[in-house]
Amino acid sequence: MVENIFTLLMLVLLQAVLGFDNLLYISLESKRAPKEKQAYVRKIGILLAIALRIILLVVLLQVIELFQDPIFGFDFEDVLVGQFNIHSLIVLGGGAFIIYTAMKEIWHMIAIHDVGHNIEDGSKSSVGKVITMIVIMNVVFSFDSILSAIALTDVIWVMAVAIIVSGVMMIWLADKVSDFLAKNRMYEVLGLFILFIVGIMLVTEGGELAHLELFGNHVEHMSKTTFYFVIAILVITDIVQGRYQKKLLKEQEQEVKDN
Repeated sequence: MVENIFTLLMLVLLQAVLGFDNLLYISLESKRAPKEKQAYVRKIGILLAIALRIILLVVLLQVIELFQDPIFGFDFEDVLVGQFNIHSLIVLGGGAFIIYTAMKEIWHMIAIHDVGHNIEDGSKSSVGKVITMIVIMNVVFSFDSILSAIALTDVIWVMAVAIIVSGVMMIWLADKVSDFLAKNRMYEVLGLFILFIVGIMLVTEGGELAHLELFGNHVEHMSKTTFYFVIAILVITDIVQGRYQKKLLKEQEQEVKDN
């Protein structure tokens, strides 16, 4: 019993670490819903995702070999080589979709003509559509955490409780992250670029799972350590850029006063 409790704590910590990128996606995606429904969308989306994660856990325990067996491949020597299974296709598809979403929102930001216009107004979606996207992407993100959980223990209730606890934490943190982004609009661009990196991380992970080779080079996944290092650099760059911009504005204001 003590061993199960210790494993449960480890799994909750693991879910929290692996869930950061998922949390960011949920916070940004929920903004596509009407403002008064955004908190509701986040809660319902995560609750449905928790239920699906538990179902996915049970399914994976029964048919995990089927998800790992290759279903098709390419063998164009020195150009494209790979053996794709269900797991790799899900991760690749999820990563590609996140890259597309991030780039679309970034393009929307820089293409807008009216600076005073709210960037959210042009990309509203129905509540059902946003909840569906949150649930689908949550399942994509959950593959790694569930497979890691299976590697740590074979006790189903321990894994299920860890998923539920991490889901409750995610509901609470999603509101906090969304509120922070709403109050600090300048960090939305930073968030979208982090989301873009998340997509790249998933694509490289899917490529490695498929043993993908491009022009003779093996595709290797981006480690979590590298991911967090890149995020730290982006945050530091954003902070320095913001302070430098404020300094330039003050100098310009001072020049205007002197003249």
